[in-house]
Amino acid sequence: MDVAGTERDFAIITDSTADLPVDVAVARSIDVVPLLVSFGDDSFPDGTLSQVQFFERMASSAKLPTTSQPSVGAFVEAYEKALRDAVEVISIHISSGLSGTVASARQAAERFAGKVHVFDSLNLSGGLALQVLDAADAADEGLSAGDTLARLEKTRDRAKMIVGLDSLDNLARGGRIGKVSAFLGSLLDLKVTLTLDAQGKFTPVKRTRGEKAALVHTLDWIEEAMGGTRAGRFAVGQAMSAERAGRIRDAIAQRFDAVEIMMYEAGSVVSTHTGSVWGVAVLPVSK
Repeated sequence: MDVAGTERDFAIITDSTADLPVDVAVARSIDVVPLLVSFGDDSFPDGTLSQVQFFERMASSAKLPTTSQPSVGAFVEAYEKALRDAVEVISIHISSGLSGTVASARQAAERFAGKVHVFDSLNLSGGLALQVLDAADAADEGLSAGDTLARLEKTRDRAKMIVGLDSLDNLARGGRIGKVSAFLGSLLDLKVTLTLDAQGKFTPVKRTRGEKAALVHTLDWIEEAMGGTRAGRFAVGQAMSAERAGRIRDAIAQRFDAVEIMMYEAGSVVSTHTGSVWGVAVLPVSK
C-alpha cells in the first residue's frame, strides 16, 4: 500500500543489499529482490537467516560464503508483477562497481519496452537505502518517473556512505578489496574506514587505533560529508555491533537536525564481505 493512499505513476524496486528493514519496505511500497548467499552447495536468499544465525554459520564454515546477484529471471518476475499496477518501474540497485546486480536488472529491463528504468546507485546498504527512500518520497509527491530519475541523479551525488570494519579479512578473501589493498598489513587493534568513490568502488578513508578513535573519526567524517548543512537524513547500520551503532545514532541526533535516522542491520550479503561492521549514510537536505 502506498503512503497515505497516494497513487503512484511508477513502482519502486531495489535489492536486498539496501538492507531496508522489512517494515520500512512494506510501509513505503518498495519491492525487494534478494541476492543469494551460498555455503558450498547450500544457497539461500539474502535475509533468510538472522544476523546472529549468519555469523554463527560463517564462523563455523571452513570457507567464506559466496554471494551472487539475482538472476535475470528473478528481475523479470519482479517487473512483471510491478507492472500489473504501475505504468513504469524504477529499479535502484547496489553499485555496479561491487556487484553484477545492475547488469542483471538491465538485461531483464530490455524485455519491457522502456517501461523499466534501472538506476545504478554507485553505493550500497544505507547509501543505497537513502536513494531508494528518496525515490519513494518523489513518487508520493506525484513526480513522474522521468522527473524522479533526474532527481535521483542529484541525490546520488549527495548521498555519502562510510563503513567501519573491525578487520579487512572478509573483504580481502571476497575479492572486493580494490584500492583498500594498500591498507593491508599489520592491523593489530586498527579499525579501517572505507567509503565509495565516483565509480562506486570501495576506497580507504583512514586507519585508526582502537574503537574510540574510530568512532570519533566516523563522526568527523559525517560532519564533513554534510558540507555545513545541519539538516539531513541518516541511515545507521551494523553487523554484530549494535552498541556502537546506537552511540553513533545518539551523537548524530545531538549534532544535527535529523529529519530521520533509520537504523538497520547489515544483511548476509553485505556481511559476507565486511564481517562485523558499522556504517553511516548521510543525505543533506534543505528544510
